[in-house]
Parts: sequence; structure tokens; C-alpha cells
Amino acid sequence: MVGYSKFDTEKYFLEVLERISRNKSEYRVLYVNVSKLKPKNRHPRFVKIIAHLFDDLVSIANGSMFILTNGDFAILGKNITEKIVAEAVDKLRRGLITDPIWTAHSSSEFTHLYEPEDFDLLQEKVEQMMQDDVPVDLLSYRYPVDAGQIDAVKAHLDEINIVDLVKHQSVLKLESANSFKLMFEEFFVAVKDLSRRFDANIDLMGNKWLFLYLTQTLDKKTMYSFMFSDIRNKPEKVSLNLNLSTIFLPEFDDFAKYLAENGQKIVAEVQVMDILNNLPAYFDAKELLRQRGNEILIDAANIEMLQALNVKRLEADYIKIFWHALMEEYDGSVAEIKPMLEDVGTDKFILAKCSDDKALRWGIKNGIRAFQGPYIDALEIALIRAVCPDGKVCSAADCLKRRRLIAGGVRNECRHKDFLEKKPE
Repeated sequence: MVGYSKFDTEKYFLEVLERISRNKSEYRVLYVNVSKLKPKNRHPRFVKIIAHLFDDLVSIANGSMFILTNGDFAILGKNITEKIVAEAVDKLRRGLITDPIWTAHSSSEFTHLYEPEDFDLLQEKVEQMMQDDVPVDLLSYRYPVDAGQIDAVKAHLDEINIVDLVKHQSVLKLESANSFKLMFEEFFVAVKDLSRRFDANIDLMGNKWLFLYLTQTLDKKTMYSFMFSDIRNKPEKVSLNLNLSTIFLPEFDDFAKYLAENGQKIVAEVQVMDILNNLPAYFDAKELLRQRGNEILIDAANIEMLQALNVKRLEADYIKIFWHALMEEYDGSVAEIKPMLEDVGTDKFILAKCSDDKALRWGIKNGIRAFQGPYIDALEIALIRAVCPDGKVCSAADCLKRRRLIAGGVRNECRHKDFLEKKPE
């Protein structure tokens, strides 16, 4: 494997600009000056949050995002208009309103949309950045996988064994003060773990559409891995991140029957982008799942999406919202958000990626009672270590690492596996 080195992303970005130079009239580049924000807003964690808020723009433009060494990022794609850019930038305004950059008119200090005739200027800007030897950011980024690589990556994925990569994470429902009940357990393969089995320079999620194609193969392998699971205290409900098309495959039907024989049900977690790309398939999948007593979950939703779409019409069993720190800043209150959630049904919502008790407090204020994420994991591990004979010997980090896996050597390091599977009562 080839390791990450300084300015790899910049070099690759320049190569891509050169590659499209003959047909550049179709393209635009949105450059986002994250490096101009106040230091506290340039923390690696915030860079990730900011980048994710532009995911919809990347999808609309059928483009790619390049996150540079200094934290800035460039989005190359088609159909990037000033209106689309303004809508994307407005998502940040409320969360970063205290940053001096917002004193600039129309946020012109924060973003710049490069037209094809300006690409030479953009190339000079990136080249100058490399010559100036800007400080390396705390994050490392890799090249987005492209269409030319996808078949090779898929073939590699077909060959490798991922049983030792499959993890599971609980979704807990708050029943009363300090009392949680297990709703279901999500089983998944973390992309960062999967990426280690590939070229270290390839970002498998760099192009969301190509990654959706890859997930068809990944879904089959994840379902197959259940045959080798070391978990004995099986949850009543199992959730899986699935490509919408997977639900119609014979392999999924076999998997559903296998779980049903063990008295288990499936919660199919489907990405918003996948649903919007094929609404008829979504409704057919939902009907097919419910005929078998299973359920469907809209994954990776956000407040902006809930405001823009008629989510209630989709009639999902669950909707998962990802928590991030900027959500605390929405309008300085929860007045507008709570009625929106109530209209859909607060019992349907799950607040995921909860990193601390602030997330829980925000969710409870808005009527949400189901939670998932590192904070919930910590509660479960505390419960396990309180009763496990080795609770004072093993660290919380080791306990969590072993609990999350379904099989393999790391999980086998635990001498009391029955305690690993202890669930809130």
C-alpha cells in the first residue's frame, strides 16, 4: 500500500483539472475557504461537519469533493449555480454567525465559485499553496474512487473476508429517567475499516453514487457474515444499512428467512439519497418488508431535509437524524423544530451519533426518545464493566472494541463474552 503524503490531494485535484481541460465548459468549482474561519471553527471535527453539510450539493452536481491540506475544500461538478451555493452556505450561517467571516457581504470571503475560464487562476492558487508549504492539517484525506477504479475495487471486495470487520451498535429508547430499553441493534461495516483492506490513497466514499454501487456487494457479504457470528444473545430486531436494490435480491430473502427462524426481525436502513433517486422502488421495498413483518428506516436525515421534503408522506417506520454540534445553534431555540418532528411523529425519530449528554438533552427537548452513538455506547460499557468479573482489569476502550465486533480475534480476547452481550433491562 502507498501511504498518504503531504499535498497528495492537491496534486490529484490538479491532475483532475488537467484531465477535464478539453471539456471544462461543463464544469464549475466551488472553493470553500475553511482556513479563513476562526481557529475554534477549524478544528478537524468541525471541518468534517462543514464538509458533510455540502454533501447534497456534491450529489446534485454529480461531483467530487477534494479536502486540501489546509482544511479548505473544492467541489468539482456540473450544474453548480450561485443559488445552490447560497443555499448550502446558508446552512452554516446560523451555527457560525459569530465568526468574523460572516461580516462579508454574501459570504464572499467564505466561498468562491470558479467558472471554467477561471480554472487557470484556481490552478495557480493551489500551486502557490503548495509552494508556500502551508501547515499540514490534523486530518489526512485520500483520493475519491472514480469510475475507472470501481470494477477493480468491487472485484477485491468480492474476494476478501469481512466477518471480522462487521460491528454492531445499539439503539436505546429512554423509558424514564436513567432507564433505557434496547430497540434494536445496527450491524454495519465501517468504511474506514474496509478502506484499510484497499489502497490507502483511495477514499471509497469520495463519490457517493459510486459507493452506492459498491454497497450492493457489501450488503451481500454483511448478510452472509451472520452465519459466522459469535453472538449468542441475539437481538429481537437487527438493522442493516442497505442499498435499496438489495431488498429485492434473493440473498436478502434468504437472509430474512434465516433471521425469522431465530425469531428476529429486520429494520432496513436506507439512505435518503438512494430513496430520492428511486421513489417507486422505495415504496415497493417498504411494502415488501412489511409483508414479512420487517420495517424500514430513513437513514442520514437532517433538519434541512425535513424542512424541504414531505417526509411524512414516505411513511417510514423510523427516521434517523445525525447529531452535530451546530444543531444547538438552530434559531437559538427548538421552537420551530419540535412541531415539525411532532407532525411526522416523534416516536419515529432516532438521534444518532450522540457524542455527549448535550445531544440527549437536545433530543429530549424536541420529543425524541431513541438514541445511538458514542455516548450511548459508553452507558452500555459502564453497565457491562459494573458486573463483569474483569470489569476493573479491562479498560473501557478495550471492552467497547470487543463488544462492537461479532467475531474474530479481538472479540476472542474477552474472557467473559456473556457479559459483552448484556443489554439494558
